[in-house]
Amino acid sequence: MATTTGGAVEDLDALGYEQARDELIDVVRRLEAGGTSLEESLALWERGEALAKVCRRWLEGARARLDAALAEEDQAEAEAEPEG
Repeated sequence: MATTTGGAVEDLDALGYEQARDELIDVVRRLEAGGTSLEESLALWERGEALAKVCRRWLEGARARLDAALAEEDQAEAEAEPEG
């Protein structure tokens, strides 16, 4: 897992949810530990914000897939019920 402070946007697009989450956890730990320069802290914060967006996109995508699957299931059940 890379723990860079200024990874490129292209790198973020290739990350899976777990990778982004784990790197975000590492970034938060480093920020909370302190001892970094202002410039490095800002770079870490920016990386963390970008990683949080990646995680949010993954979670929104997962939610949409679940909603679609549940809607299909509901529709199939409704079609299987006899009318009357």
